[in-house]
Formats: sequence, C-alpha cells, structure tokens
Amino acid sequence: MPEVNFALGTMKFGTTVDAATSLHLLDRFADAGGTILDTADCYAFWSDADNRGGQSEEVIGRWLARRPGRRDQMFLSTKVGAQPVGPGDWPANREGLSARAVKAAVEGSLRRLGTDRIDLYWAHMEDRAVPLAESAEAFGALVSDGTVGRLGCSNHPVWRVERARQTARDNGWAGYTALQLRHSYLQPRPGVPVPGQDHRFGWVTEEVIDYVDSEPDLSLWVYTALLHGLYSRPDQPLPDAYDHPGTSRRLAALDKVAGDLGVSRNQVVLSWLTGGEPAATPIVGVSTPEQLDEALAGARLRLPAEHRRLLDETV
Repeated sequence: MPEVNFALGTMKFGTTVDAATSLHLLDRFADAGGTILDTADCYAFWSDADNRGGQSEEVIGRWLARRPGRRDQMFLSTKVGAQPVGPGDWPANREGLSARAVKAAVEGSLRRLGTDRIDLYWAHMEDRAVPLAESAEAFGALVSDGTVGRLGCSNHPVWRVERARQTARDNGWAGYTALQLRHSYLQPRPGVPVPGQDHRFGWVTEEVIDYVDSEPDLSLWVYTALLHGLYSRPDQPLPDAYDHPGTSRRLAALDKVAGDLGVSRNQVVLSWLTGGEPAATPIVGVSTPEQLDEALAGARLRLPAEHRRLLDETV
C-alpha cells in the first residue's frame, strides 16, 4: 500500500470527538497505512469546561500505549504557543514562545503523548513580545538534544519566518523547515474576513508558494483543506468571502474532474493539494470512519495531467 502525504488532524479528539471514537479512528488510520498525526498542546481548550487543552495529545498517548510498536511507525507533529496559561482572555493569556514557555510546553507534550521525542514541533502562532533569537535558540536546542526531529512554524508572516531561519543559520542552530497555513482549492476574496480564521498571517499566498518553492528544505502543510466539509455539502452556503465568480468557476471545474474520475469533490481537492507545485501535506480532521476513508483515498488519488491543468488554470 503506497504511503500517503496526508496528516490526520486530531484537534477534536478527546473533546467533541469522544475518546472511544478517537481511538477507533487512530486504529483505522494506521491500519490503512497512515503515518502522520497532527495535534497541538492547546487542542481543544475552547471545548473544555476549564479552558485548558491537552486532550488531543492525551488520547494519542493512550493509543500509543495500547499499541506497542506503533510509535516507530507514526510521525508525531504537535505545536506550542497557543495554550492558555493564566487568567484573562485568549489570546492575551497564551503561553507564547519564550525559552521558558517552550521548555515547559515540550515537557508537557512529551508527557501527554507518552513519548521521548516529537518528530515535528511547531511554533503555533507568533509572539512578538519575545525576541526572535530567544525563540529560535530554544527551538534549536530541542533538536540538538534529540527531543525534536524537525521544526516548523504556523501562522507566521514570511518575513518573520525568513528572519528566524537566518538567525538560526547564523548561530548554527536548527531552524524551521516547515510552514503550516490555511489553504484549499477555493479562495476567498482578499481582505474579506472568514469566520473561524483568526490568524492575520494564517493563509497560503502566492508569496508563500514562491518562498517554499524556492527553498529546498522547506515543506508546506495546510489546514482547513476541505473547508469544514463544505465541499461535500452543496446545501450549505459558503462564507460570504467566497461569494465571487471565481468560486463558481472552480466548483464547476471540481465537478467536471470528480465526475470524469468517479470520485468526490473532497478527493479531488486533496489530490490537487498533494500533487501540486510545491506539494502540500493536507491536515484533515475527521469524526467518522467514512470521512477518514474518503480522505485517505483522496490523498492517494493521482490526477491525470489534463484534469490538473483544468484545475490549475481555472481562476
């Protein structure tokens, strides 16, 4: 069975997706050849009565403990920076990216995950209250001591990413080699707010694509790849930001390709992402076995050249 460039998003595991269902989905994912799990230390504090995260990591840790040998088959991706740590309103009370916060957070994630290493550790959101060099040094130290394999950053502007990478290079520290941002086939009108997207720099742009394409060591991960299921729900309206002629044209192209290949819109979108230039690793959250199976099939789908051209050239 071929490997799939697809990350199982576990944001809701242990909260709105109960533990039993979460464990079943993890089993099904691994049995189908899935190897990448994406989580964060803050998932999902907004669904918790005490406004604290960690439930997703805890479920993954329970699953790994029950499945000896699975840890070596799984690529674990988790994040630091957004967990609430004190009184007040989020995001003002988030843990941030100070050296002290990073050290404490990684220790908590390792404990909840029940592992001694994290394969890809992300700076979840910016923290401009902390000198960039302090954060870069703290992250680099985790790679040096073997706690972390790779580093990434999510929801950062490109100029901050490049400055952090240069700081790491100048000091001989490991630097960011992955970006995680929101992206899908349908695109909103520039500058129009999209419900649920609170990160100012949390979007894949042409500048991001050019940056990743120009840096051989950088990879791109994308979240909200399936727009919270809206591709598969024609009866549900898209947010107002997607109300423009390009959306209609792109949906028509999606339907043409899906019809020709006998697959779903979701599968076409995932294939378009994983086979693009640069290729993206989509993070897809699921709550049912059917959703998981569809996502895995989409990540394995290879679009014929003429269908990819149709999708790429439709604007």
